[in-house]
Amino acid sequence: MKYRTIFLSDTHLGTPGCQAELLLDFLTKHEADSYYLVGDIVDAWRIRRKGFLWPQAHNDVVQAMLAKAHDGAKIYLIPGNHDEFLRSYLGTHFGGIEVVRTVDFTACDGKRYLVTHGDQFDAVVTNAKWLAHLGDRAYEFMLWLNTWVNRMRHLWGGQYWSLSKWAKHQVKQAVNFISEYENVLSSDARRGGYDGVICGHIHSAAIRDIDGIAYVNTGDWVESCTAVVEREDGSLMLIDWERSARTKRQRSRRVRRSKSKKLENA
Repeated sequence: MKYRTIFLSDTHLGTPGCQAELLLDFLTKHEADSYYLVGDIVDAWRIRRKGFLWPQAHNDVVQAMLAKAHDGAKIYLIPGNHDEFLRSYLGTHFGGIEVVRTVDFTACDGKRYLVTHGDQFDAVVTNAKWLAHLGDRAYEFMLWLNTWVNRMRHLWGGQYWSLSKWAKHQVKQAVNFISEYENVLSSDARRGGYDGVICGHIHSAAIRDIDGIAYVNTGDWVESCTAVVEREDGSLMLIDWERSARTKRQRSRRVRRSKSKKLENA
């Protein structure tokens, strides 16, 4: 599938939770003229805390992006809080990938978007980094626990279930934080004269209108496995690749069951 632009964020390469195989599958099946990597692409926090973790699939993702740059795609990397060390390299090109603080993006329909990771609008990250690191460890524990929960669900034929997603939508403080985050970014875009804002950071994919401003969050590649794409008419669309992969697996299982029944009845 070919799009004008693809936006990805929060891949967290270098962590056990990174869904690198799904991300590589997405990159293999989708092409674009331009790519925006909207922060937390590499998780330096985890690497500093627990050592270097870099499976082949993570390296394959990096090679896939470099290959796209080599083939002529424009690729911009906007550092987030987990890969903030890259903010020391603003303006630098790595294999054709340009490191920038933020981007003014104009869609094909003429609408202007501020593209930013969004951590600078998170008071916890900005003003209490130690608390952000503590929250990051708690999130990592939830991902670990989630793995075991889903292994048990799989034994009983259940679908994938995200513990942290459930918590985000059930815990009142989390719901309020997400809502406030969305409102703050939308307000900043409005003050800047933009039509919308494209961000990441909170691992909660969304495309919605907030008082006339388009709020677009690309989600993540730890649980949601989502991306935002710009179609030829300039409209933005959210792709849930984990859901697409799950639907494909379910379809394959149904086909196998159908073939098995036919063989039994033959």
